[in-house]
Amino acid sequence: MGVAAKIAPSMLSSDFANLASEAERMLKFGADWLHMDIMDGHFVPNLTIGAPVIESLRKHTKAYLDCHLMVTNPLDYVEPFAKAGASGFTFHVEVSKDNWQQLIQEIKSKGMKSGVALKPGTPIEEVYPLVESENPVEMVLVMTVEPGFGGQKFMPETMDKVRKLRQKYPSLDIEVDGGLGPSTIDAAASAGANCIVAGSSVFGAPEPSEVISILRKSVEEAQQNS
Repeated sequence: MGVAAKIAPSMLSSDFANLASEAERMLKFGADWLHMDIMDGHFVPNLTIGAPVIESLRKHTKAYLDCHLMVTNPLDYVEPFAKAGASGFTFHVEVSKDNWQQLIQEIKSKGMKSGVALKPGTPIEEVYPLVESENPVEMVLVMTVEPGFGGQKFMPETMDKVRKLRQKYPSLDIEVDGGLGPSTIDAAASAGANCIVAGSSVFGAPEPSEVISILRKSVEEAQQNS
């Protein structure tokens, strides 16, 4: 049996005016994690939420808050996010070529789980040193769309990266984010992804719990067949 399936509804697709109740609803529907998209308006054109929102949400939930930081200077965010109650802190490899060792150290020393993300155009080889380091990241997030906005179409060509990662690191948490839903999950699961971020496909469904269940089942079946 492989690494545990973790389904993380993307709160970017939720009703931000009712974040606490949306979080509770997703957990009731079977979510393992809640995926929080932090965008600074620089690294990506969109501007979303920051540490104050995480802090507010933390008062209403004990859930694992899986924070994906699409920001140009992730080091500046480690302390505020730790204080706010973030569970996982995923930074982008494209902006941390010079300080990733320090970043991983800071993230872990503040009690958060460290992850590294990469855009569709970034070669997968760029994250290998971070996974193989003496103090490694604990998760790799392979973006399956260009980061910045929800509701985009899944890019199947990114699955090669997931396959390479899974072959190299059998026990690594590998997360995929972008365009994931019932029609695309099998491609991601069979490539080796076990952490699934899904926004529009979950929040836009008449029965979100059914979608979460389909996503989980696909990951578990792919692991049994591998």
